[in-house]
Amino acid sequence: MENRPKRRRYKDNPYNLEINNSKYIINFYDSKKVLQKIEVSEEVFSVFDKSELKDLSQMNEYDNHIEHAALFEEVLNKRAINKTKLTEEIAESNIITEELLNAIKELQTTQKRRLILYYLYDYTLEEIAIKEHCSKVAIKYSLDIAIKNLKKNLKF
Repeated sequence: MENRPKRRRYKDNPYNLEINNSKYIINFYDSKKVLQKIEVSEEVFSVFDKSELKDLSQMNEYDNHIEHAALFEEVLNKRAINKTKLTEEIAESNIITEELLNAIKELQTTQKRRLILYYLYDYTLEEIAIKEHCSKVAIKYSLDIAIKNLKKNLKF
C-alpha cells in the first residue's frame, strides 16, 4: 500500500482513495452502509485525485481569504473564547433581571404560573389549557393581561 498524504476533505466527500500494490482503489460506503472497494484505472483515479486536490484548494482559499474578509468585530466577539462583559453591562443586566423578577412577583398567582409555563418551560397554550382544565382562549387572555401588567410595572 502506497503512503499517500492525508488530506483534509469536505465533510460530504463520500470516498477515499488508495493505491495498493499498483492497483488504484476507491473506497466508499453504499446506501446500506457497507464498505465498497472498487478497483479503477489510473486515469479514473487521477480524475478523483485532481478533484480532491481542487476541493482542498477551494477550502484553503476560503480559510485564508474569503472567510476573513467577512469578519467584523461582532463576529470576532462571538468567536472569542474568553468573552468578557463590561462591569456596566453586568450591573445593567442584573438590575433589569431584578426589576423583571419583582414585576413577575406582583402578578396574580394564576398569571404568574401560566407565564412561567409558557415562556420558561415552552408549554403550548393547548398544553397549559389541558393542565389547568380550561380553554386556550382563557390561557391566551391571561398571558396577554400578565404581559400588559408587566409592561405597566416595568414602565415600558
